[in-house]
Amino acid sequence: MPPKKRARVTKAGKDDDGETAGAKRKATEKTTESSESVAPPQYCHWLMKSEPESRFENGVDMKFGIKDLKAMPNQTSCWDGVRNYQARNFMRQMKDGQLAFFYHSNCKEPGIAGVIKIVKEAYVDHTQFDKKDAHFDASSKPDNPKWSMVDVQYQRMMKRYIPLSELKKYHLQHRADGGPLKDMALFTRARLSVQPLTTEEFDFILSLEEEKPFRWTK
Repeated sequence: MPPKKRARVTKAGKDDDGETAGAKRKATEKTTESSESVAPPQYCHWLMKSEPESRFENGVDMKFGIKDLKAMPNQTSCWDGVRNYQARNFMRQMKDGQLAFFYHSNCKEPGIAGVIKIVKEAYVDHTQFDKKDAHFDASSKPDNPKWSMVDVQYQRMMKRYIPLSELKKYHLQHRADGGPLKDMALFTRARLSVQPLTTEEFDFILSLEEEKPFRWTK
């Protein structure tokens, strides 16, 4: 039997800004637990990245787009493979019933594809102990596991795909005029595969569904 499909986070290839990943990326993403000692603010909305196009790592296809989630039993999947302490800690903050954007990453046109819901709060990510899994971590032990995951459920597709390029234009405009996306983590903490959103950011992005794509005005 083929292995069960699971959510896969961006680990290599090119980042959404087109910058080649690799050793430099890993050095940027990898954090230490000691650096996370200050209690972070609490959030209730999220952005979660996964790859909608096939890419093989250690013989495992990392592809998991929103349509793959929709096709799962009960339209639900675990969100495994997160190997960054800050992203992990954000997942540990997630509460049952909270909403997140499903973000297509490491693809031709990155962007927000749909809305998902957290349906199971953080628990041990079993893939860290699986030597055949692309996210195996030999330094993590069953009696003291490092990594967590949550379960998410498909809610709906966006009424229109919201591309990264459009979000970036709003971010730049809002940095100048104080709009809701001025500090959006997608641009201030771009490397993270799991990111927090303020309620203002989440609501503004939802409102873009009803708008025509952003155009600069002079």
